[in-house]
Amino acid sequence: MLFNPSLPPKMRPRIFSNPNLQFLRFAHSKPSPRTPKPPPPPTPPKPPQKPVSFTLHGHTWEDPYNWMSSLNDKVAMRHMDVYMEQEDKYTEAVMADTERLQRKLQSEMASRMASHLSSPPLRWGPWLYYRRVEEGKQYPVLCRRSADLNEEFVSFNSPSAGFDFTAGKRIEQKLLDYNQEAERFGGYSYEELSEVSPDHRFLAYTMYDKDNDSFRLSVRDLSSGSLCSKPDVERVANLAWTKNGQALLYTMTNKDKRPNRIFCSMIGSSEDDVLVLEESDENAYVNIRHTKDYQFVTVNIFSDTSSKVYLINATDPLSGMTLVWESEPQSHCIVEHHRGCLYLFTDADKEGEPVNSHYLLRCPVETSASKSWEAVFLDDSDFTIEDVDFSDTHMVFILREGQKYNICSVSLPLPNVTGAVRLKDLNPKFLPLPKYISQISPGPNYDYYSSTVRFTISSPVMPDAVVDYNLTNGKWFIVQQQNLLHERTRILYGSGSSTSSEKTQLSEKLFSSLPADYEMENVWNELSEFYTCESYNVSSHDEVVVPLTIVYSCKSKQMGQNPGLLHGHGAYGELLDKRWRSELKSLLDRGWVIAYVDIRGGGGGGKRWHQDGIRTKKQNSVNDYISCAKFLIEKEIVRHDKLAGWGYSAGGLLVASAINSQPDLFRAAVLKVPFLDPVNTLYRPILPLTPIDYEEFGYPEDLEDFHSIQKYSPYDNIQKDALYPAVLITSSFTTRFGVWEAAKWAARVRERTFCDPKRPILLNLTTDIVEENKYLQCKESALETAFLIKMMDS
Repeated sequence: MLFNPSLPPKMRPRIFSNPNLQFLRFAHSKPSPRTPKPPPPPTPPKPPQKPVSFTLHGHTWEDPYNWMSSLNDKVAMRHMDVYMEQEDKYTEAVMADTERLQRKLQSEMASRMASHLSSPPLRWGPWLYYRRVEEGKQYPVLCRRSADLNEEFVSFNSPSAGFDFTAGKRIEQKLLDYNQEAERFGGYSYEELSEVSPDHRFLAYTMYDKDNDSFRLSVRDLSSGSLCSKPDVERVANLAWTKNGQALLYTMTNKDKRPNRIFCSMIGSSEDDVLVLEESDENAYVNIRHTKDYQFVTVNIFSDTSSKVYLINATDPLSGMTLVWESEPQSHCIVEHHRGCLYLFTDADKEGEPVNSHYLLRCPVETSASKSWEAVFLDDSDFTIEDVDFSDTHMVFILREGQKYNICSVSLPLPNVTGAVRLKDLNPKFLPLPKYISQISPGPNYDYYSSTVRFTISSPVMPDAVVDYNLTNGKWFIVQQQNLLHERTRILYGSGSSTSSEKTQLSEKLFSSLPADYEMENVWNELSEFYTCESYNVSSHDEVVVPLTIVYSCKSKQMGQNPGLLHGHGAYGELLDKRWRSELKSLLDRGWVIAYVDIRGGGGGGKRWHQDGIRTKKQNSVNDYISCAKFLIEKEIVRHDKLAGWGYSAGGLLVASAINSQPDLFRAAVLKVPFLDPVNTLYRPILPLTPIDYEEFGYPEDLEDFHSIQKYSPYDNIQKDALYPAVLITSSFTTRFGVWEAAKWAARVRERTFCDPKRPILLNLTTDIVEENKYLQCKESALETAFLIKMMDS
């Protein structure tokens, strides 16, 4: 009751006239709690601006952060080191409240990572080759053992593989310890090429040397384990064995990292390696490979004027080269040999007209120089041939019908008929597959004379399955596949596995005796019972239909409430990676929808689909991605304010361009080693680019291409004062990944857009090659996942 002097004295509230008594009253009262003031949000670093002007086609532009890419300027690089350290601290500060979540995610992901202590053993001739990890070691060991020696005692999922405890002797041969290679090459082991000679006596391999930023070729004698004195050269891009392992051909790059020379090294000889070819055309790239039967080495020379294939006789590699094929530039041309007949798998123009898919040609070796190639199959609109593999007795095809993939085989040699035939007339045998297949990868199938071929089957709702397929009798079984339901790996090879031998033998018997029309969902270790996979056709801005695939947990789908992650790539005609990835399970189980969009510029839709998303048509890729993002929201598959984008390399360019176009469409994005500054990178390349890169993104010297690059460039189209989504950019200190592009884009976004601490632009840097380190893989994936969860919950 408030004091009112008009009230009678008895009704007035009692007032303390004694100040001591008043003090005592308040001393015994509880003070009102004060909410502590939250600390101010971390402040992002502000790198200095040093504008540099460039002019092309009468257009002048400024790059305020050009100094970040001045690799030869020691002062600039010292400033760059300081700035990168500031970025690292800023990311740590922003993500500090997710440390517990990151540890939990990292633990989840580590437990699900493929626990293969050995790779699936591969039989080649009398040997089984495999890689296995020894306890406490970071990198694997390449091993082999005789395929017929004590097979019943060997478990390829055990660190003690190769030791016969009954006989008391070791039956395994260590060929190469990549932990020791790491000591030779800067602390980590990164191999690009590895080829065993056809006589199984030597191993040729290339390791990345970070001090020289190149790949060094070494040859190891497998009988003694010692390195051969030569060849021992840097900047090696390709290699091929000849003369049954007595000679090695390899290509070397120039200072611009363009493969332009072929050398021949005689193993065991003290003579200098012989120069076989030196390509003087500055725009030409040289590539070599041996045919599967080791009878020939093919030499592909790609330039901006033509695509050529030459043949070298592997029994006499210094006898010269014979031109067997020539077509327009940027054509895919693979030549194989089978019993005196050459087969060419290509997407070159037919009679001057462009084609939409690959096709197969053949001609006798003796008439190949006269270009007497003829078609093997008649055109068939029902399917396209995505890939082809050869053995001595069969030809194996990977086919695509729309978005559906199949594997089939036909017997060799082909019937001696005149002219092309239909594939179905050759009585093809099909391998039964599960329902949702995103990709089929052949190999490695080194043994030309084996009746078994190996494939890896990928699906959005199934861990990758390595499958051996017997071409003679049509039987097959799963060699290796992770079982996520029980957090273990099933290996079905020989009689030893991580499960009991009884169960393994039973499984092998089951798989190999299945009828051709058996419903395969009953035996594949797929997860469709727990995760749903759906496909949609989405109309883009120009009414072109774009395939969209979504995956979500059956338990947590709620109309219009789920957060979503949209993956995209759309470049180089490559298939979008839609394989099951165990790290995404952490998002799926938390109610996320994972979506994949096969935009123009990528693979899966033929050659025209790729060409409709390159150079001046690159904006089609961005519009396709945006259309699918809107579709997810409009159909209430994803909540309108909880959509995130995800892109790797050229996919980073795609997602960043989409954000520039419609920043309010996304709440967050993850860009991994992204390509963000195409105007400057294509005009003044710091790292060597190939004709394929220019054909993909455009030639700045071409006026129309230049305007197109300007239009889609993420670095040049950041909207001023707009509210951008939160973005996590991951890159590497390794110069091959161009960390300056990520740093420049992050700095310019912060400079130009509206600053919201709840939507930070973060730059996460690694000092190692993440793909080669499982711990770093888990750590980086946990950070990305925690970032996405934090941004959606904020």
